[in-house]
Amino acid sequence: MSDKKDLLTTLSKALTINLDGSRYGTIAEIGAGQEVARVFFQAGSASGSIAKTMSAYDMTFSDAIYGKAPRYVSRERLQTMLQHEYSLLKERLFEKRGERTQFFVFANTVATKGNDGHGWLGIRFQTAPLGEPSEIIIHVRMWDKINRLQQEALGIVGTNLIYGAFYNLDDPETFILSLVDNVGTDRIEVDMLKFSGPAFSHVDNRLLSLYLVKHGLTNAVMFAPTGDVLQPSEALYNRAVLVERGSFRPVTHINVDMLNCATAQFLHEPPVKDKNLIVLMEITINNLLQNGKLDTADFLERVDMLGHIGFTVLISNYSEFYRLVSYFRRYTKEMIGVALGINTLVEIFNEKYYENLEGGILESMGRMFKHAVKLYVYPMRQETYAKFAATDPSVGTPELATDELITARNITVAPHLRLLYRHILENGRIDCVSGYNEDYLTIYSREVLEQIQSGNPAWERLVPARVAAVIKQRNLLGYTGPQPAARP
Repeated sequence: MSDKKDLLTTLSKALTINLDGSRYGTIAEIGAGQEVARVFFQAGSASGSIAKTMSAYDMTFSDAIYGKAPRYVSRERLQTMLQHEYSLLKERLFEKRGERTQFFVFANTVATKGNDGHGWLGIRFQTAPLGEPSEIIIHVRMWDKINRLQQEALGIVGTNLIYGAFYNLDDPETFILSLVDNVGTDRIEVDMLKFSGPAFSHVDNRLLSLYLVKHGLTNAVMFAPTGDVLQPSEALYNRAVLVERGSFRPVTHINVDMLNCATAQFLHEPPVKDKNLIVLMEITINNLLQNGKLDTADFLERVDMLGHIGFTVLISNYSEFYRLVSYFRRYTKEMIGVALGINTLVEIFNEKYYENLEGGILESMGRMFKHAVKLYVYPMRQETYAKFAATDPSVGTPELATDELITARNITVAPHLRLLYRHILENGRIDCVSGYNEDYLTIYSREVLEQIQSGNPAWERLVPARVAAVIKQRNLLGYTGPQPAARP
Protein backbone atom coordinates (compact mmCIF):
# COMPACT_ATOMS: atom_id res chain seq x y z
CA MET A 1 0.00 0.00 0.00
CA SER A 2 1.17 3.56 -0.58
CA ASP A 3 2.74 5.58 2.24
CA LYS A 4 -0.12 7.00 4.31
CA LYS A 5 1.56 10.41 4.44
CA ASP A 6 1.29 10.71 0.66
CA LEU A 7 -1.97 8.80 0.22
CA LEU A 8 -4.66 10.63 -1.69
CA THR A 9 -8.19 10.01 -0.52
CA THR A 10 -10.58 8.33 -2.93
CA LEU A 11 -12.47 11.58 -3.54
CA SER A 12 -9.17 13.42 -4.11
CA LYS A 13 -8.20 10.92 -6.78
CA ALA A 14 -11.55 11.32 -8.53
CA LEU A 15 -11.37 15.11 -8.30
CA THR A 16 -7.84 15.11 -9.77
CA ILE A 17 -9.15 13.22 -12.79
CA ASN A 18 -12.23 15.47 -13.08
CA LEU A 19 -10.06 18.61 -13.09
CA ASP A 20 -7.40 17.21 -15.43
CA GLY A 21 -9.34 18.13 -18.56
CA SER A 22 -7.40 15.88 -20.91
CA ARG A 23 -9.37 12.66 -20.30
CA TYR A 24 -13.01 12.08 -21.08
CA GLY A 25 -15.06 8.94 -21.07
CA THR A 26 -17.74 6.54 -19.88
CA ILE A 27 -18.36 4.69 -16.65
CA ALA A 28 -20.54 1.60 -17.17
CA GLU A 29 -21.60 -0.64 -14.29
CA ILE A 30 -23.88 -3.67 -14.15
CA GLY A 31 -24.99 -5.96 -11.34
CA ALA A 32 -24.08 -4.83 -7.84
CA GLY A 33 -21.28 -2.55 -9.04
CA GLN A 34 -23.00 0.83 -8.98
CA GLU A 35 -20.45 2.72 -6.94
CA VAL A 36 -17.63 4.14 -9.05
CA ALA A 37 -19.69 6.76 -10.89
CA ARG A 38 -21.05 7.91 -7.53
CA VAL A 39 -17.50 8.60 -6.29
CA PHE A 40 -16.76 10.79 -9.32
CA PHE A 41 -19.99 12.76 -8.94
CA GLN A 42 -19.43 13.26 -5.21
CA ALA A 43 -15.89 14.52 -5.86
CA GLY A 44 -17.25 17.43 -7.90
CA SER A 45 -16.54 18.79 -11.40
CA ALA A 46 -17.47 15.44 -12.94
CA SER A 47 -18.41 17.16 -16.21
CA GLY A 48 -14.68 17.55 -16.80
CA SER A 49 -14.14 13.80 -17.18
CA ILE A 50 -17.45 11.98 -17.63
CA ALA A 51 -19.30 11.92 -20.91
CA LYS A 52 -21.76 9.25 -19.83
CA THR A 53 -22.57 6.89 -16.99
CA MET A 54 -24.52 3.70 -17.58
CA SER A 55 -26.04 1.45 -14.95
CA ALA A 56 -27.97 -1.76 -15.59
CA TYR A 57 -29.13 -4.04 -12.79
CA ASP A 58 -31.79 -6.00 -14.64
CA MET A 59 -30.46 -8.81 -16.84
CA THR A 60 -32.95 -8.09 -19.62
CA PHE A 61 -31.77 -4.50 -19.89
CA SER A 62 -28.15 -5.64 -19.75
CA ASP A 63 -28.80 -8.16 -22.54
CA ALA A 64 -30.48 -5.49 -24.65
CA ILE A 65 -27.39 -3.32 -24.43
CA TYR A 66 -24.56 -5.86 -24.56
CA GLY A 67 -26.16 -9.04 -25.89
CA LYS A 68 -26.93 -12.26 -24.07
CA ALA A 69 -24.23 -13.77 -21.87
CA PRO A 70 -23.83 -17.26 -20.38
CA ARG A 71 -22.45 -15.56 -17.23
CA TYR A 72 -23.01 -11.97 -16.24
CA VAL A 73 -20.12 -11.65 -13.81
CA SER A 74 -17.32 -12.79 -16.09
CA ARG A 75 -14.29 -11.60 -17.98
CA GLU A 76 -16.15 -12.09 -21.28
CA ARG A 77 -18.97 -9.81 -20.13
CA LEU A 78 -16.54 -7.16 -18.96
CA GLN A 79 -14.68 -7.10 -22.28
CA THR A 80 -17.96 -6.90 -24.20
CA MET A 81 -18.86 -3.84 -22.13
CA LEU A 82 -15.48 -2.18 -22.73
CA GLN A 83 -15.64 -2.80 -26.48
CA HIS A 84 -19.25 -1.64 -26.85
CA GLU A 85 -18.89 1.54 -24.82
CA TYR A 86 -15.55 2.51 -26.35
CA SER A 87 -16.97 2.14 -29.87
CA LEU A 88 -19.91 4.39 -28.93
CA LEU A 89 -17.58 6.95 -27.39
CA LYS A 90 -15.46 7.22 -30.51
CA GLU A 91 -18.47 7.20 -32.82
CA ARG A 92 -20.17 10.09 -31.02
CA LEU A 93 -17.27 12.25 -29.85
CA PHE A 94 -14.29 11.63 -32.11
CA GLU A 95 -14.98 14.44 -34.58
CA LYS A 96 -15.78 16.95 -31.85
CA ARG A 97 -12.82 16.38 -29.53
CA GLY A 98 -10.77 13.38 -30.72
CA GLU A 99 -7.67 15.45 -31.52
CA ARG A 100 -7.40 16.92 -28.01
CA THR A 101 -8.84 14.20 -25.77
CA GLN A 102 -7.68 10.88 -24.38
CA PHE A 103 -10.82 8.75 -24.34
CA PHE A 104 -11.46 6.09 -21.72
CA VAL A 105 -14.12 3.60 -20.67
CA PHE A 106 -14.29 2.10 -17.21
CA ALA A 107 -16.60 -0.88 -16.69
CA ASN A 108 -17.40 -3.41 -14.01
CA THR A 109 -19.70 -6.38 -13.49
CA VAL A 110 -20.05 -7.46 -9.90
CA ALA A 111 -21.96 -9.73 -7.52
CA THR A 112 -22.07 -8.91 -3.80
CA LYS A 113 -22.89 -11.94 -1.69
CA GLY A 114 -21.95 -12.38 1.93
CA ASN A 115 -18.35 -13.57 2.12
CA ASP A 116 -18.30 -14.49 -1.55
CA GLY A 117 -18.62 -11.16 -3.34
CA HIS A 118 -16.51 -10.84 -6.47
CA GLY A 119 -16.32 -8.92 -9.70
CA TRP A 120 -14.47 -7.95 -12.85
CA LEU A 121 -13.26 -4.38 -13.35
CA GLY A 122 -11.50 -2.92 -16.36
CA ILE A 123 -10.47 0.22 -18.16
CA ARG A 124 -9.81 0.81 -21.86
CA PHE A 125 -7.98 4.08 -22.45
CA GLN A 126 -5.77 6.14 -24.72
CA THR A 127 -2.40 7.39 -23.52
CA ALA A 128 -2.43 10.13 -26.18
CA PRO A 129 -5.14 11.70 -28.37
CA LEU A 130 -5.76 9.70 -31.58
CA GLY A 131 -3.77 6.78 -30.17
CA GLU A 132 -4.81 3.15 -30.09
CA PRO A 133 -6.30 2.16 -26.73
CA SER A 134 -4.71 -0.05 -24.10
CA GLU A 135 -6.53 -2.06 -21.47
CA ILE A 136 -6.24 -3.18 -17.86
CA ILE A 137 -8.56 -5.76 -16.33
CA ILE A 138 -8.63 -7.10 -12.78
CA HIS A 139 -10.66 -9.63 -10.83
CA VAL A 140 -11.44 -8.86 -7.19
CA ARG A 141 -12.92 -10.72 -4.26
CA MET A 142 -14.61 -8.70 -1.52
CA TRP A 143 -14.28 -9.93 2.07
CA ASP A 144 -16.66 -7.62 3.92
CA LYS A 145 -19.64 -9.56 5.28
CA ILE A 146 -22.12 -6.75 4.63
CA ASN A 147 -23.13 -6.04 1.03
CA ARG A 148 -23.11 -2.28 1.56
CA LEU A 149 -19.47 -2.41 2.67
CA GLN A 150 -18.57 -4.55 -0.33
CA GLN A 151 -20.12 -1.93 -2.60
CA GLU A 152 -18.20 0.82 -0.82
CA ALA A 153 -14.93 -1.10 -1.25
CA LEU A 154 -15.72 -1.61 -4.93
CA GLY A 155 -16.13 2.14 -5.45
CA ILE A 156 -12.71 2.71 -3.89
CA VAL A 157 -10.94 0.03 -5.94
CA GLY A 158 -12.58 1.18 -9.18
CA THR A 159 -11.43 4.73 -8.56
CA ASN A 160 -7.93 3.48 -7.73
CA LEU A 161 -7.86 1.53 -11.00
CA ILE A 162 -8.83 4.57 -13.09
CA TYR A 163 -6.37 6.84 -11.27
CA GLY A 164 -3.56 4.29 -11.54
CA ALA A 165 -4.13 3.85 -15.27
CA PHE A 166 -3.73 7.60 -15.76
CA TYR A 167 -0.91 8.45 -13.33
CA ASN A 168 0.99 5.35 -12.17
CA LEU A 169 1.87 3.49 -15.36
CA ASP A 170 5.55 4.41 -15.21
CA ASP A 171 5.92 2.03 -12.26
CA PRO A 172 3.70 -1.08 -12.50
CA GLU A 173 4.61 -2.15 -8.97
CA THR A 174 3.40 1.19 -7.60
CA PHE A 175 0.25 0.81 -9.70
CA ILE A 176 -0.43 -2.58 -8.11
CA LEU A 177 0.09 -1.25 -4.58
CA SER A 178 -2.25 1.66 -5.30
CA LEU A 179 -5.16 -0.65 -6.15
CA VAL A 180 -5.84 -1.16 -2.43
CA ASP A 181 -5.25 2.45 -1.32
CA ASN A 182 -7.85 3.48 1.31
CA VAL A 183 -9.34 -0.01 1.49
CA GLY A 184 -6.60 -2.56 2.32
CA THR A 185 -6.07 -6.23 1.61
CA ASP A 186 -8.26 -7.34 4.52
CA ARG A 187 -11.29 -6.10 2.55
CA ILE A 188 -10.24 -6.64 -1.07
CA GLU A 189 -8.27 -9.37 -2.81
CA VAL A 190 -7.00 -8.79 -6.35
CA ASP A 191 -6.35 -12.28 -7.66
CA MET A 192 -5.93 -11.56 -11.36
CA LEU A 193 -4.54 -8.63 -13.34
CA LYS A 194 -3.74 -8.25 -17.03
CA PHE A 195 -2.29 -5.38 -19.06
CA SER A 196 -2.69 -5.34 -22.85
CA GLY A 197 -2.30 -2.91 -25.72
CA PRO A 198 0.41 -0.62 -27.10
CA ALA A 199 1.12 1.11 -23.78
CA PHE A 200 2.21 -2.23 -22.32
CA SER A 201 4.29 -3.80 -25.08
CA HIS A 202 7.22 -3.96 -22.63
CA VAL A 203 5.22 -5.40 -19.72
CA ASP A 204 5.28 -9.08 -18.72
CA ASN A 205 1.95 -9.89 -17.09
CA ARG A 206 3.52 -12.77 -15.17
CA LEU A 207 5.68 -10.31 -13.25
CA LEU A 208 2.66 -8.18 -12.44
CA SER A 209 0.92 -11.26 -11.07
CA LEU A 210 3.98 -12.09 -8.99
CA TYR A 211 3.82 -8.61 -7.46
CA LEU A 212 0.20 -9.29 -6.45
CA VAL A 213 1.46 -12.18 -4.31
CA LYS A 214 4.58 -10.36 -3.12
CA HIS A 215 2.56 -7.43 -1.76
CA GLY A 216 -0.25 -9.53 -0.30
CA LEU A 217 -3.03 -8.51 -2.68
CA THR A 218 -3.63 -12.21 -3.23
CA ASN A 219 -2.18 -15.49 -2.00
CA ALA A 220 -1.75 -17.28 -5.32
CA VAL A 221 -1.65 -16.66 -9.06
CA MET A 222 -1.77 -19.05 -12.01
CA PHE A 223 -0.23 -19.20 -15.48
CA ALA A 224 -1.17 -21.35 -18.45
CA PRO A 225 1.64 -23.19 -20.31
CA THR A 226 1.54 -20.33 -22.84
CA GLY A 227 2.34 -17.86 -20.05
CA ASP A 228 -1.16 -16.35 -20.09
CA VAL A 229 -2.48 -15.25 -16.69
CA LEU A 230 -5.36 -17.41 -15.46
CA GLN A 231 -8.12 -16.47 -13.04
CA PRO A 232 -8.04 -19.12 -10.28
CA SER A 233 -11.79 -19.48 -9.74
CA GLU A 234 -12.27 -20.09 -13.47
CA ALA A 235 -9.37 -22.56 -13.72
CA LEU A 236 -10.13 -24.53 -10.54
CA TYR A 237 -13.92 -24.40 -10.29
CA ASN A 238 -15.32 -27.85 -9.45
CA ARG A 239 -12.24 -29.67 -10.76
CA ALA A 240 -10.17 -32.39 -9.13
CA VAL A 241 -6.73 -30.94 -8.41
CA LEU A 242 -3.32 -32.62 -8.47
CA VAL A 243 -0.37 -30.44 -7.50
CA GLU A 244 3.37 -30.93 -7.16
CA ARG A 245 5.40 -28.47 -5.14
CA GLY A 246 9.04 -27.92 -5.99
CA SER A 247 11.81 -25.44 -6.63
CA PHE A 248 12.15 -26.57 -10.28
CA ARG A 249 15.59 -25.04 -10.55
CA PRO A 250 15.85 -26.71 -12.96
CA VAL A 251 12.97 -29.01 -13.89
CA THR A 252 14.45 -32.51 -13.84
CA HIS A 253 13.27 -35.95 -14.92
CA ILE A 254 12.29 -36.64 -11.31
CA ASN A 255 9.83 -33.70 -11.27
CA VAL A 256 8.09 -34.91 -14.41
CA ASP A 257 8.14 -38.60 -13.48
CA MET A 258 6.78 -37.84 -10.02
CA LEU A 259 3.81 -35.97 -11.43
CA ASN A 260 3.15 -38.48 -14.22
CA CYS A 261 3.14 -41.41 -11.78
CA ALA A 262 0.98 -39.56 -9.28
CA THR A 263 -1.45 -38.58 -12.05
CA ALA A 264 -1.83 -42.20 -13.13
CA GLN A 265 -2.73 -43.22 -9.56
CA PHE A 266 -4.91 -40.18 -8.96
CA LEU A 267 -7.03 -40.94 -12.02
CA HIS A 268 -7.81 -44.38 -10.59
CA GLU A 269 -9.25 -42.95 -7.39
CA PRO A 270 -13.03 -43.55 -7.38
CA PRO A 271 -13.87 -39.89 -6.54
CA VAL A 272 -11.78 -38.71 -9.52
CA LYS A 273 -13.16 -40.96 -12.24
CA ASP A 274 -15.10 -38.99 -14.87
CA LYS A 275 -14.18 -35.69 -13.20
CA ASN A 276 -12.47 -32.72 -14.83
CA LEU A 277 -8.85 -32.64 -13.68
CA ILE A 278 -6.28 -29.87 -13.45
CA VAL A 279 -2.61 -30.68 -12.88
CA LEU A 280 -0.36 -27.98 -11.42
CA MET A 281 3.29 -27.34 -10.67
CA GLU A 282 3.49 -25.03 -7.63
CA ILE A 283 6.28 -22.79 -6.37
CA THR A 284 6.06 -20.91 -3.08
CA ILE A 285 7.15 -17.29 -3.14
CA ASN A 286 9.69 -18.03 -0.38
CA ASN A 287 11.42 -20.26 -2.91
CA LEU A 288 11.84 -17.24 -5.19
CA LEU A 289 13.48 -15.03 -2.57
CA GLN A 290 17.23 -14.60 -2.49
CA ASN A 291 18.74 -12.61 0.38
CA GLY A 292 15.23 -11.43 1.21
CA LYS A 293 14.64 -9.99 -2.27
CA LEU A 294 12.46 -11.31 -5.05
CA ASP A 295 14.55 -12.61 -7.94
CA THR A 296 12.20 -11.83 -10.83
CA ALA A 297 14.53 -13.11 -13.55
CA ASP A 298 14.82 -16.45 -11.76
CA PHE A 299 11.04 -16.56 -11.41
CA LEU A 300 10.48 -16.06 -15.14
CA GLU A 301 13.08 -18.69 -16.00
CA ARG A 302 11.32 -21.34 -13.91
CA VAL A 303 7.88 -20.49 -15.27
CA ASP A 304 9.28 -20.58 -18.82
CA MET A 305 10.81 -24.02 -18.29
CA LEU A 306 7.61 -25.48 -16.83
CA GLY A 307 5.45 -23.91 -19.51
CA HIS A 308 7.78 -25.16 -22.21
CA ILE A 309 6.90 -28.75 -21.29
CA GLY A 310 3.18 -28.06 -20.99
CA PHE A 311 2.56 -27.46 -17.28
CA THR A 312 0.21 -24.97 -15.66
CA VAL A 313 2.05 -23.10 -12.89
CA LEU A 314 0.79 -21.86 -9.52
CA ILE A 315 2.79 -19.32 -7.51
CA SER A 316 1.66 -19.05 -3.88
CA ASN A 317 2.67 -17.67 -0.51
CA TYR A 318 1.50 -20.83 1.27
CA SER A 319 4.47 -22.35 3.08
CA GLU A 320 2.28 -24.96 4.78
CA PHE A 321 0.44 -27.58 2.76
CA TYR A 322 -2.73 -27.33 4.83
CA ARG A 323 -3.06 -23.69 3.74
CA LEU A 324 -2.55 -24.67 0.09
CA VAL A 325 -5.28 -27.31 0.39
CA SER A 326 -7.60 -24.75 2.02
CA TYR A 327 -6.98 -22.43 -0.92
CA PHE A 328 -8.10 -25.09 -3.40
CA ARG A 329 -11.17 -25.75 -1.27
CA ARG A 330 -12.34 -22.20 -1.97
CA TYR A 331 -13.02 -23.26 -5.54
CA THR A 332 -13.66 -27.01 -5.61
CA LYS A 333 -15.23 -29.79 -3.55
CA GLU A 334 -13.53 -32.49 -5.63
CA MET A 335 -10.57 -34.63 -4.55
CA ILE A 336 -7.17 -33.00 -4.10
CA GLY A 337 -3.90 -34.86 -4.62
CA VAL A 338 -0.41 -33.71 -3.68
CA ALA A 339 2.67 -35.24 -5.34
CA LEU A 340 5.82 -34.87 -3.28
CA GLY A 341 9.19 -36.35 -2.46
CA ILE A 342 10.38 -37.97 0.75
CA ASN A 343 12.22 -34.83 1.87
CA THR A 344 9.04 -32.77 1.57
CA LEU A 345 6.99 -35.41 3.41
CA VAL A 346 9.43 -35.28 6.32
CA GLU A 347 9.17 -31.48 6.34
CA ILE A 348 5.37 -31.70 6.64
CA PHE A 349 5.91 -33.51 9.97
CA ASN A 350 8.32 -30.87 11.27
CA GLU A 351 6.51 -29.17 14.14
CA LYS A 352 8.35 -25.86 13.76
CA TYR A 353 5.96 -24.95 10.92
CA TYR A 354 2.88 -25.11 13.16
CA GLU A 355 3.93 -23.08 16.19
CA ASN A 356 1.41 -20.38 15.21
CA LEU A 357 -1.49 -22.85 15.43
CA GLU A 358 -3.15 -23.32 18.79
CA GLY A 359 -3.52 -27.03 18.08
CA GLY A 360 -0.05 -27.37 16.57
CA ILE A 361 0.63 -30.21 14.16
CA LEU A 362 -2.61 -32.01 15.11
CA GLU A 363 -4.62 -28.99 13.97
CA SER A 364 -2.65 -28.72 10.74
CA MET A 365 -3.22 -32.39 9.89
CA GLY A 366 -6.91 -32.07 10.69
CA ARG A 367 -7.20 -29.11 8.34
CA MET A 368 -5.23 -30.73 5.56
CA PHE A 369 -6.99 -34.09 5.57
CA LYS A 370 -10.46 -32.82 6.50
CA HIS A 371 -11.88 -33.64 3.09
CA ALA A 372 -10.79 -35.90 0.23
CA VAL A 373 -7.03 -35.25 0.17
CA LYS A 374 -4.23 -37.74 -0.51
CA LEU A 375 -0.44 -37.43 -0.65
CA TYR A 376 1.41 -39.37 -3.37
CA VAL A 377 4.98 -39.88 -2.21
CA TYR A 378 7.87 -40.51 -4.61
CA PRO A 379 10.70 -42.68 -3.20
CA MET A 380 14.29 -41.58 -2.71
CA ARG A 381 17.62 -43.31 -2.36
CA GLN A 382 19.19 -42.92 1.05
CA GLU A 383 22.33 -41.26 -0.31
CA THR A 384 20.23 -38.66 -2.15
CA TYR A 385 18.14 -38.00 0.94
CA ALA A 386 21.32 -37.48 2.95
CA LYS A 387 22.22 -34.60 0.62
CA PHE A 388 18.94 -32.90 1.45
CA ALA A 389 19.36 -33.63 5.16
CA ALA A 390 22.82 -32.07 5.12
CA THR A 391 21.27 -28.67 4.38
CA ASP A 392 18.93 -28.83 7.42
CA PRO A 393 20.22 -30.19 10.76
CA SER A 394 16.65 -30.72 11.98
CA VAL A 395 16.04 -33.38 9.32
CA GLY A 396 16.83 -36.90 10.45
CA THR A 397 18.02 -39.72 8.22
CA PRO A 398 16.25 -43.09 8.47
CA GLU A 399 18.47 -45.96 9.53
CA LEU A 400 18.32 -48.19 6.48
CA ALA A 401 20.61 -50.42 4.50
CA THR A 402 22.65 -48.35 2.08
CA ASP A 403 20.94 -49.85 -0.94
CA GLU A 404 17.42 -49.55 0.45
CA LEU A 405 14.92 -46.99 -0.81
CA ILE A 406 13.26 -44.57 1.54
CA THR A 407 9.50 -44.67 0.96
CA ALA A 408 6.43 -43.35 2.72
CA ARG A 409 6.30 -46.65 4.62
CA ASN A 410 9.74 -46.51 6.20
CA ILE A 411 10.49 -42.86 6.90
CA THR A 412 11.47 -41.75 10.40
CA VAL A 413 9.42 -39.08 12.18
CA ALA A 414 9.77 -37.85 15.76
CA PRO A 415 8.89 -40.63 18.26
CA HIS A 416 5.85 -38.82 19.65
CA LEU A 417 4.47 -38.38 16.10
CA ARG A 418 4.80 -41.99 14.97
CA LEU A 419 1.26 -43.00 15.99
CA LEU A 420 -0.13 -39.93 14.20
CA TYR A 421 1.83 -40.78 11.06
CA ARG A 422 0.75 -44.42 11.19
CA HIS A 423 -2.89 -43.35 11.58
CA ILE A 424 -2.72 -41.14 8.48
CA LEU A 425 -0.85 -43.80 6.49
CA GLU A 426 -3.14 -46.69 7.42
CA ASN A 427 -6.26 -44.64 6.66
CA GLY A 428 -5.16 -44.24 3.04
CA ARG A 429 -4.28 -40.56 3.13
CA ILE A 430 -0.67 -41.23 2.10
CA ASP A 431 0.19 -43.48 -0.84
CA CYS A 432 3.52 -44.65 -2.23
CA VAL A 433 4.08 -43.76 -5.87
CA SER A 434 4.48 -46.78 -8.11
CA GLY A 435 5.74 -47.23 -11.65
CA TYR A 436 8.60 -44.77 -11.15
CA ASN A 437 11.79 -44.83 -13.20
CA GLU A 438 14.60 -46.15 -11.00
CA ASP A 439 17.22 -44.49 -13.20
CA TYR A 440 15.98 -41.09 -12.02
CA LEU A 441 16.39 -41.73 -8.30
CA THR A 442 20.00 -40.56 -8.21
CA ILE A 443 19.14 -37.11 -9.61
CA TYR A 444 19.75 -34.27 -7.14
CA SER A 445 18.57 -30.89 -8.44
CA ARG A 446 21.27 -28.82 -6.75
CA GLU A 447 23.97 -30.89 -8.42
CA VAL A 448 22.20 -30.45 -11.77
CA LEU A 449 22.20 -26.67 -11.28
CA GLU A 450 25.90 -26.72 -10.39
CA GLN A 451 26.62 -28.66 -13.60
CA ILE A 452 24.66 -26.14 -15.69
CA GLN A 453 26.55 -23.22 -14.20
CA SER A 454 29.98 -24.87 -14.40
CA GLY A 455 29.60 -25.95 -18.01
CA ASN A 456 29.54 -29.69 -17.28
CA PRO A 457 27.41 -31.17 -20.11
CA ALA A 458 26.32 -34.12 -17.93
CA TRP A 459 23.26 -32.10 -16.81
CA GLU A 460 21.57 -32.44 -20.20
CA ARG A 461 20.67 -36.11 -19.66
CA LEU A 462 19.10 -35.29 -16.27
CA VAL A 463 16.39 -32.94 -17.55
CA PRO A 464 13.69 -33.29 -20.24
CA ALA A 465 15.01 -32.60 -23.74
CA ARG A 466 12.77 -29.56 -24.23
CA VAL A 467 13.95 -28.11 -20.91
CA ALA A 468 17.57 -28.60 -21.97
CA ALA A 469 16.85 -26.89 -25.28
CA VAL A 470 15.25 -23.81 -23.71
CA ILE A 471 18.04 -23.51 -21.11
CA LYS A 472 20.67 -23.52 -23.86
CA GLN A 473 18.74 -21.26 -26.24
CA ARG A 474 18.05 -18.59 -23.62
CA ASN A 475 21.09 -19.07 -21.36
CA LEU A 476 18.85 -19.76 -18.35
CA LEU A 477 20.02 -20.52 -14.80
CA GLY A 478 23.52 -19.21 -15.45
CA TYR A 479 24.19 -21.44 -18.48
CA THR A 480 26.98 -20.07 -20.68
CA GLY A 481 27.84 -23.13 -22.73
CA PRO A 482 30.37 -25.92 -22.05
CA GLN A 483 33.75 -24.80 -20.84
CA PRO A 484 36.70 -25.59 -23.11
CA ALA A 485 38.57 -28.78 -22.28
CA ALA A 486 41.67 -28.31 -20.15
CA ARG A 487 44.97 -28.60 -22.00
CA PRO A 488 47.22 -31.55 -21.13
